[in-house]
Amino acid sequence: MHTNTSVYEHRRQELKKELKTRKLPALLVSHAANRYYLSGFELHDPQCNESSGWLVITADGGDYLFTDARYIDEARQLWDEKNLCVYAARKQQEVCAFLKGKDVTSMGFEPKALHLFDYDKLCEFVTLFPTENVVESLRIIKDKDEIQRMVQSTNLNHKLFEYIETRLIPGRTEQEISWDVEKFFRENGAEGMAFSTIVGVGTNAALPHAIPGNTKIRENDMVLIDTGCRLADYNSDQTRTFWVGDTPSDRFKETMNLVRAAQQAAIDIIKPGLSYVQAYRAAYAVFEKAGVETLFTHGLGHGVGLETHEPPSLSRAAQGILEAGMVVTVEPGLYDPEWGGIRWEHEVLVTEDGCRVL
Repeated sequence: MHTNTSVYEHRRQELKKELKTRKLPALLVSHAANRYYLSGFELHDPQCNESSGWLVITADGGDYLFTDARYIDEARQLWDEKNLCVYAARKQQEVCAFLKGKDVTSMGFEPKALHLFDYDKLCEFVTLFPTENVVESLRIIKDKDEIQRMVQSTNLNHKLFEYIETRLIPGRTEQEISWDVEKFFRENGAEGMAFSTIVGVGTNAALPHAIPGNTKIRENDMVLIDTGCRLADYNSDQTRTFWVGDTPSDRFKETMNLVRAAQQAAIDIIKPGLSYVQAYRAAYAVFEKAGVETLFTHGLGHGVGLETHEPPSLSRAAQGILEAGMVVTVEPGLYDPEWGGIRWEHEVLVTEDGCRVL
């Protein structure tokens, strides 16, 4: 969390401009990462069916924080108490009564982060308009402080892979490797995991989101590890595929070379003004030329920041243009369920004249 609350005030002022552009009188912010980005208040909700609180940002008036008694002390450290509402059992009714006192009777909302139960209750008192990526349109460009935090997080990820390679020993299971990853991150300053670590041994490496199990590493076999940590509130996300043993197979070497070539083809052209889909196509073309494009089963990458997966998306269906300050993954992969899979992932910062691998 920033100790200087002016950072959040600046972000809210930028959001007000966006609301005016979109002709929205106000926005109900219920998505946890958006709430934190605008206020510094509670990056996480307790669980999927609970909320730590909401924000309402108005285009021309005040900004309001809503939470329950569990978080009142944290809220008071960040928020003017006259614009703070602590609700109890009748959450939706209390929120709307407070807003009515502030002359807020209509607002946009975030459909991906508002329970239908809350929506139905709120609609009894206020008019709601669905929106998409309003706050995310601001979050997509990282400022200098955010980039510095992401570099810290990514550097720890690099150190993790240097360490974990020494733990890839025949006889050890995917679950044991996953636990080694988590312990390393926590013992070296990470606040937590960015997501549950993916470890796939042998044919399990063909599962892009393999769940670590009891499969044991064998001599002369592949191990795919996709992992990340949260450090200074920001996530890292990287994948490496290792060969355990002294004699990697010809297919492993050939597939690795293709994957790394596809990744480099995209990195070579990533710069401001390039469309998302062009980045994807650059990698895809390498696979297509080699006749293995059907084994590339997912997009090229995604944005990273307060969330592990956030805009933009680099895929065949993506629409948009890269801008300086975006941080995206570049993670092509090839997967054959009868053999295994290889993925190699970098995080890339789009710079003024190109990009930089973090």
